[in-house]
Amino acid sequence: MPDFAYIARDGGGRRVSGRTEAASEAAVLAELAARGLAPIRVRPANAARRGGRIGTRALAGSYRQLSELLRAGVPLLRALRLLARARSHPALAAAWGEVADRLAAGERLADAMEGRNGVFAPVHIAMVRAGERGAFLEPVLARLASLLEQQADLRGKVLGNLLYPVLLLLVGFGIVVAALVFFVPKFEEYFMKMPELPFATRILLGTSALVTEHAWLMGGLAVAALVGVVAAARSPRVRVAVVRRLMRVPVLGPLFSSIAVARFARMLGTLLENGIPMLQALGIARDSAGNPVLATAVDAAAEAVRHGEPLSRPLAESGLFPEEVVEMISVGESANNLPSVLVRLADTLESRIDRMLATLLRLMEPAMLLLIAAVVLFIFLALVVPMMQLSSQL
Repeated sequence: MPDFAYIARDGGGRRVSGRTEAASEAAVLAELAARGLAPIRVRPANAARRGGRIGTRALAGSYRQLSELLRAGVPLLRALRLLARARSHPALAAAWGEVADRLAAGERLADAMEGRNGVFAPVHIAMVRAGERGAFLEPVLARLASLLEQQADLRGKVLGNLLYPVLLLLVGFGIVVAALVFFVPKFEEYFMKMPELPFATRILLGTSALVTEHAWLMGGLAVAALVGVVAAARSPRVRVAVVRRLMRVPVLGPLFSSIAVARFARMLGTLLENGIPMLQALGIARDSAGNPVLATAVDAAAEAVRHGEPLSRPLAESGLFPEEVVEMISVGESANNLPSVLVRLADTLESRIDRMLATLLRLMEPAMLLLIAAVVLFIFLALVVPMMQLSSQL
């Protein structure tokens, strides 16, 4: 039986806390009432750990493990109990334990997972529900695990390729700030003897004074800018406008578009392969793409499909899908093998994304090195030129 943690008050009004084993929360309440305690809060003992973040790979591993247990003939409830006893991911184990309890109470697996929306995404629940109805739950779980692993791989590739340029930018920024704070102020007293300083030197000294003497103002402006960016990012209209502009940037625009289209194609193909109806699959794949501009195009495509039109036509009219992508989707619809075409298309696009990321990385490294070198050269010249002028006057 699961453990429950409770907080209650006794007859004297004193606060009492503890743990107890019971079949359900109602049984805990009945036990507390029998002991003369007034419950304040009752929750599963591991609820405090449920709020921990569950990684994509950990969730994928649990789906694959559940699929393998079912393939080996282990009953579903017993397999869920095994997952709930895992110690490597307590939050995930707690979620599976709650699912097992609800399954034991007579609910279907998809309905039991739906009660843990913070763990199981709607696409997972939809695929599991289709597998239950079609009596092919085990392969659905295996495909779901593969889907999550591929998503994690794609995210890891993007972040891994961008890690070095971001680190290089941070190091360069730190070097410039250190020069403005510790190096530039030491030359200020020498420049006070000069009647007039070069424009670049005045800019450098003003920037150094701003960083050193008004650090609180700079910090406040940075915090205000961060708050403004976060607030703007929550506005759908601002997000759409920003994404539209980013998609027009050379190199970056095609990369963002390819990532969104690849995620959409893989999700839609996986859902259709597992028996999800087209309109429902489009709605789920729309949300998984992570691109508001693409989401608008998918909404228009779903409306067209609802009226009997093929999927490829509205996608082509959106202008977001390359011609070869639209052509493959059209051929898949004609040949009645759209799900497999979409999955193969996602594989092709992800290979293209790898090449684009490699090209972008090759361009960013020298660009950032040149930028850092230009800033350092500017600081050097802004300090050396007036010193040369001062020495010539002497």
